[in-house]
Amino acid sequence: MVEVSTVIPIDAGSDRSLDTLLRRYDKAKSSRENWVSLFEECYEYALPQRESFYAETPGQRRDDKIFDETAVVGVQEFASRLQSGLVPNFARWADFIAGSEVPQEQRESVNAQLQEVTDYVFEVLQNSNFAQEVHESFLDLAVGTGVLLCEEGDAVNPVRFSAIPLPHVVLDVGPDDRVDNIFRERQIRGSQLMVAYPKATLTKKILEKVNNNPEEKHKILEVVYRDYSKMNVMAHKYCVIDLQTKEKILEEQYEGVGSCPIIAYRWSKASGEIYGRGPLINALSAVKTTNLTIELILENAQMAISGIYQMEDDGVINPDNVSLVPGTVIPKSPGSAGLQPIATAGRFDVADLVLNDMRNNIKRALYNDMLGDPNRTPASATEIAERMADLSRRIGSAFGRLQAELVTPVLQRVVYILKKQGRIEIPTINGREVKVRSVSPLAQAQSQADIVSVDRFLELVGGRFGPQMINLLIDSEEASIYLARKFGVPDNLIRDKASRDEIIQLTAQMAQQQQQQQPMMEQE
Repeated sequence: MVEVSTVIPIDAGSDRSLDTLLRRYDKAKSSRENWVSLFEECYEYALPQRESFYAETPGQRRDDKIFDETAVVGVQEFASRLQSGLVPNFARWADFIAGSEVPQEQRESVNAQLQEVTDYVFEVLQNSNFAQEVHESFLDLAVGTGVLLCEEGDAVNPVRFSAIPLPHVVLDVGPDDRVDNIFRERQIRGSQLMVAYPKATLTKKILEKVNNNPEEKHKILEVVYRDYSKMNVMAHKYCVIDLQTKEKILEEQYEGVGSCPIIAYRWSKASGEIYGRGPLINALSAVKTTNLTIELILENAQMAISGIYQMEDDGVINPDNVSLVPGTVIPKSPGSAGLQPIATAGRFDVADLVLNDMRNNIKRALYNDMLGDPNRTPASATEIAERMADLSRRIGSAFGRLQAELVTPVLQRVVYILKKQGRIEIPTINGREVKVRSVSPLAQAQSQADIVSVDRFLELVGGRFGPQMINLLIDSEEASIYLARKFGVPDNLIRDKASRDEIIQLTAQMAQQQQQQQPMMEQE
């Protein structure tokens, strides 16, 4: 399949007119409004420094509702923990291997060739800004939906990533319940329009506005949508619209697996919903309860320090001039009671019980309850592996969705760009010719169960029936290859079948020569 990127003349016919795109955008944006209040609460209580859905001035403080930092710190730890488990920095977290359509006898040689491609792809990823941007995107994923832009770079950096904040995008799904319409709003100065879109064609009306006021910002709408008019081809169209003049300034068409520049992925979702539901939404009630409890504790502490007083209106004490500081002399009328403190309703010790439960619930919802006590003895390697395996079991469903909506599309997009630039040659990554095998720490934790099963089986058979039965029953060569793949050992470190057969033949010849030389040595 040929993967191409072509510029379509703006006045050419297309399956969607400008009015159709704008109507689809307005409908999708009105559907998003049902989620805005929920998303905004998550940002207010756990991500106060992130851009919100409402208008605000740059640098404006939004932490007035935060009295407990458990959720704020927990979301940062969640993003870091997910990144280290799914796409760790400076590590290879996936492999390209032969798909099901490759004949069995050719898979070892194909895997050896794909290993070189894998190394080059991850060298490009590690030299790019992927690690920084995917962490920012994971912060939005805690709410439910992350959006990552992967663009073609320059000769030094072939790919360039950008995390698009959730308030900037509007999503819609197609007939297969997958995100196939992505709308992104941007504010760009008129003098920078051609810099942001070098292939754009500015109309006369837009050129007049740019010439009259080049520093004025233009409201731009980028649209990426799936083109279903081409059967059996992964095709997308990309449009750039000036919302003030309602005119298209750019339209492009992309074809091929990995051609879509924007990757939208979700933590989990209900059937029929567009936006995902993240762990922060599940913990939102506990977050609000914890903040309210801390607020009441602070109010109770303030009341305990300053107190509440009453007095008789004897004409002597002026409450406007009373200062409750040490050494103050407050006059009173003879026979009057003066200032009298009012006893508080009671103590607020029950708050400690509520706080401990709520904080544990927040940490558990954000998968941060397995880090252990830092004051205790550091965890052993076995304990760390068990914790990672426990994490893998708890986020098993979300891990599968992230693998399908983030890991595989990112690799497909990078390969698409590198093939377009002529840097690599590789068949289509569609699961049949070439497929992606995850070797991230979370994936390896899931493979530990298979490794333990094989190990226990060998131990049981060897203990009950002896090593002869293991040699008779188990193909040690195939078992070693199986375990190597489960451990994530690179394919280029494993000898292919031809090399193994050659070594076996050479070993047999050496043994035969020793047997022939043994009688001669005995005669001497």
